[in-house]
Amino acid sequence: MKRNKFDVLSLGFILFLVNQLIVSALAATLLFSVRSASQAQTVWNNKQCAVVLTYDDAIDIDLDNVVPALDSVKLRGTFYLIGSSPVVAKRLAEWRRAAQRGHELGNHALMHPCDGSLPGRGFVTPDNDLSKYTITRAISEIRTNNVLLNAIDGKNARTFAYPCGDLQIGGVKFYDQLQNDFVAARGVTGGLQQVSQIDLTNINSYMINGQTGTQLIDLVKKAQQSGTLLVFLFHGVGGGHGFNVDLKAHRQLLRYLKAHEQSIWVAPMVEVAEKVKLAQQSGSIKSTIK
Repeated sequence: MKRNKFDVLSLGFILFLVNQLIVSALAATLLFSVRSASQAQTVWNNKQCAVVLTYDDAIDIDLDNVVPALDSVKLRGTFYLIGSSPVVAKRLAEWRRAAQRGHELGNHALMHPCDGSLPGRGFVTPDNDLSKYTITRAISEIRTNNVLLNAIDGKNARTFAYPCGDLQIGGVKFYDQLQNDFVAARGVTGGLQQVSQIDLTNINSYMINGQTGTQLIDLVKKAQQSGTLLVFLFHGVGGGHGFNVDLKAHRQLLRYLKAHEQSIWVAPMVEVAEKVKLAQQSGSIKSTIK
């Protein structure tokens, strides 16, 4: 079958248009990626990514091992304190000095209640069973802990960390009534997040237990490559808790962060969350949280 000149020209024109559309789409995608990366870097204090070092439960190891290690390389972390912990009462002056050096004292509730109705929660005592709490009691205890923390560090802006990562009481998210009390809340779900993906009511974190220094550093490298937020969740550092990381591994991580501080923003959770909140509220970063 013969094609006339008009058919050939029409086909050529169509192919030209398709090619132009593809080129335009690729250019738009590239421009969006560049803008997104640029916006993320602005939020990350003009660095490639952000890393937050968090330490839970107010244990002796925090003051004996962690604070000295952070101070030695001039890095700052967030310590989530349980108000009823004897380590808070006995070493209050040391916590105050840590806060004066720039570490955040975060709120990990007054009694650290966990949902005892969930599988594997045999360690939960009747007095501290979140499933037996009322919303009013949970909120009251968390706010009481804020008063205690303010008495230690004199600060009003801080973040919250869910004990055991439990978000609900009877199917109700209790933190919904606390959003004006905190800048943000840290959860326990692992994952790196772009600025637009961060849910300030439940920020992702990687719970650390037994990882090597290389494995910890690999997580940081992934954050650098993707321009994301990485939150570490530590308990024991060199002992002191069932969830533990070796002192050497922790030291290797800190040294890597210090050696790459030109491209990695390491800051307490409250400072990072404040920047994210501002970006999301201003519209410079469109949140994808539903």
